[in-house]
This record gives sequence, structure tokens and C-alpha cells, in this order.
Amino acid sequence: MFDAFGIAAPGAAPEGSDGPEGADGADGGGWDASLSRNTAYLTHPVFHTHRSETQMLRYLRRLSERDYALDRGMIPLGSCTMKLNATTEMEAITWPEFADLHPFAPTNQTEGIRALIGQLGDWLTEITGYDAVSLQPNAGSQGELAGLLAIHAYHEARGEGHRRVCLIPASAHGTNAASAVMAGLKVVVVKTAAGGDIDMDDLRAKVEAHGPELAAIMVTYPSTHGVFEETITDLCALVHDAGGQVYVDGANLNALVGLAQPGRFGADVSHLNLHKTFCIPHGGGGPGVGPVAVRSHLAPYLPNHPLAPECGPSTGVGPVSAAPYGSASVLPISWAYIRLMGGAGLTRATQVAILNANYIAARLREHFPVLYAGASGLVAHECILDLRGITAETGVTVDDVAKRLVDYGFHAPTMSFPVAGTLMVEPTESEDLGELDRFIAAMISIRDEINAVRDGVITAEASPLRSAPHTAYALTGEWDRAYDRTTAVFPPGVDPTDKYWPPVARIDGAYGDRHLVCSCPAPEAFED
Repeated sequence: MFDAFGIAAPGAAPEGSDGPEGADGADGGGWDASLSRNTAYLTHPVFHTHRSETQMLRYLRRLSERDYALDRGMIPLGSCTMKLNATTEMEAITWPEFADLHPFAPTNQTEGIRALIGQLGDWLTEITGYDAVSLQPNAGSQGELAGLLAIHAYHEARGEGHRRVCLIPASAHGTNAASAVMAGLKVVVVKTAAGGDIDMDDLRAKVEAHGPELAAIMVTYPSTHGVFEETITDLCALVHDAGGQVYVDGANLNALVGLAQPGRFGADVSHLNLHKTFCIPHGGGGPGVGPVAVRSHLAPYLPNHPLAPECGPSTGVGPVSAAPYGSASVLPISWAYIRLMGGAGLTRATQVAILNANYIAARLREHFPVLYAGASGLVAHECILDLRGITAETGVTVDDVAKRLVDYGFHAPTMSFPVAGTLMVEPTESEDLGELDRFIAAMISIRDEINAVRDGVITAEASPLRSAPHTAYALTGEWDRAYDRTTAVFPPGVDPTDKYWPPVARIDGAYGDRHLVCSCPAPEAFED
């Protein structure tokens, strides 16, 4: 390799010398001796235990069996859109032409991936009704920041840089407020009405109070409460009339694709979660892709990059990600998803996602109150099950229900967001009727267990709800609980031959959040 650059390899003997010599003549390694590592590394046993392919494969299998993933069952996390990531869609990211391409490879070596990026961008603008898109942001939060930076740059270009107020509904995702602050904006919260919609009277008051300084409003549609708000066009017009811009958070785009376009019903900018709506997997924290899509007047202020002038407008706001095209190596997943589905397939998927959520809401409403619904009594692509009354009456909490669902073979829905004491359920279009019915049956069975607590048959503390989830280890030895082992691990509907065994029982999550354990050396290790 070094010959290709016309240099000698580190440690090689220069011509005419008697032997190898370092840059300072110290160690013969081609670098200063002070840069040589003299501390241990990779000391954990995992790096020294699996010495054959067989053992490594078994190790990975053990890890996967401890996990709960979509290949095992439904993950109904509301607001997270955990949908199928088809093997066909994901295969291409293993190809070296994508996987091994350096982010700063010369342009004459990246024509293929840039063509794919361009086509994917064109499809996303057509789907959303916007005019331009940047795929640079690595996450939805980065997409938010990029969109708000574009809004601020737009106001600056018009001589209205004093517009610094960003209106954010009380029900919004937490990243909305954080992104607004990072973009240098002042957050003003808009109240939520009794039905879960944005309080339009409060919005009018806030717009009137801050009109000359109003930069934007950030709104999620459908709302974070899982409802299609009928006032969305009125909201957009109200903000536009005051000189502000409308940012629609794309977290819930899985309820819109093929049915409605944010760029057509009044929005100026959105971020799109490719790791939600467009099938890039995001369990375990990544990889995220949060493109920002804008109408034409904001297009000059999309992200660009000083080392890749072709990736954005020359008038852009600068990079929001280290790489010009963000997580480019995983974009073939979304490209394949859209290409395989086509327009009719994408529309059908959205319709099924909404149908699935309404089916769950309709079946469970008599057992767990559904907190919010639209004027027609329908939800969007997710529903919020309200356990607050149940908790007040019985002491059974959302944590108890969530952990008990593990015994039934399900990942828990989203807990206490956006409303404390509730469960937000989003089945997506990936689940068929059989899986939906299995989840509904589990929730109804859990409601029966709650009723037993309500009726005084058993206390909440002694019930299987409070001790869930139950591990295989818990079944061994003395059993002193108020219910039998079968009730613990094989509740109604659980097939004993297909049982998911949780690797750990209940932990005190709040304690762990408040008592952090650092794996780094103690401070004393750094003393002279």
C-alpha cells in the first residue's frame, strides 16, 4: 500500500541506512515513542472467549435469544413506528459498493450512490409535496435542527432576523423544544385543549402576543396524541398571516404517506424519519436518518458541506452532520422499500396502519379507556390507553402492565408518553390480524388480572402483575407466591412450545436512572 504513495512503510530501513529508525530515532516504529500505547486494551473476557467461528456463532445466538425483536413478535411502541425491515430491502447494505464506500471518496467514485440518493430524494419530495430535500441529517433531531436553521436563515435574508419565537404545543416531542433552543430560538408553549388537540384560542393569543417576533411553529401531524387535528390548515394560515413558518414534525408520517402531503396542506418544512416510516431499522439507537424536506423558498438554506459542494446549495446553512450525505450506506433500504411498494403499495400500507390502530382501539376501549379520538371517534395510526383511573382504583401501574406483557410474549407499548400514566400503542401495517388479536387477548387477560386486584381477590403487591416479568430461574427452588407457576409464565394464550423467556426480572429503573455507574477508571487513577 505504501508503495502506491511512493513512501516507505513505517519501520522500513531508509536507503543507505543500517536499519529501521523511527521519526525521532527512538523506537524504529516511524512515530514518536511517547505515542506508543503502553496500557492494556480489550481486557473484557468477551474479547478472549470465543476463539472459533462455532463459538462466536453460538455467542451471537445467545444474545439474540435474550432480545425481543420484530422477528419474534409485535413491538407496539407508540410514536416510534417499529415496522418490518424486510430482508430484501436490507440485503444491499451488505454489498461492499455501499458498505465500504468512504464518505469523502472522490466524486468520480460515488456516481452510483449519488444517483440513488438523488432518486430517493425525488421520491421523498413527491410523497411529501415539498420541493427539495437534504438527506444529510443523521437523525430526526438533526432534521429538526436543519429545518429550523433554514427558517432562521430565511428570515435573516428577508431582514427579519429578529423573529426568534418558536411556538411548540405542550404535547410535542421533547426534541422539538431542544432543537429550537439549539437553533437560537425562544420556545413558547401552546396549551392542549380538552380533546387533545392544540388549543386554538391559546394559539391565537400567542400569535397575537408574539406576531412581530414569530419565527415558526413546530407541530406534529397527526398529533402526538394520535389524532388527526381538523384545524391543521387553520393553524398554518394563522402562523403564515403573522409572518411565521410552519414546521411539521414527520414522526407520524406513517399515517400520511399516500393520503396527505404536508407540503400541500400548509407546511413549509418537515423532517422525515427514514428509520421509522421508510423502514430503516432503529432498534438499539441507530442508525437514524432524518432528511429535511422544504418548500422552494427554504431550499436555498438546506444543509451543505464545505468538503462536498455538490451535496447542497452554496447558500446553505452549513453541515449538520460530519458526512455530506449522512448515513448514506443505509439509504438503499429506504430506496428498496419505496421502489418495491410503489405509490399504490405505500398508500395501502398507510391505510392498513390506521385500520390496525383503530381495530385495537375499538376492541380494547371497553377494557381500557382510549384517551383521545377525533370528532368521528376514530384515532390515527396509534391510540393511547388511559390507565390513570385504574391505577387510582387498584394501585396497578403502567409499569405493571408493561412488564406483565413480557410474560405474554410482547414488547411493551410506549409508557407515559405523551401523557403520564398511559400506554401508547402503534401496531403499524406490519402486523396481521392474528398478531393483533393475540395482543388484544393478552391485554384483556391482563385486565382480568387487574380486576382480581380491584375485587380484593389478591393485592396488587402479591399479584403476578407486580412481580412480572417472570424468568425461568424464578421457577426453580421454593415457590412462595400467591399464584402458581403456570399463571406466572404460561398465562392464557401463551404457547408453552413457543415461550419467550425474559433474561431478567423486574429491576428498579428509577433507581438506575438516579444512581449512575461509571465504567471508566476512578478519578484517583489520574492523579500524578
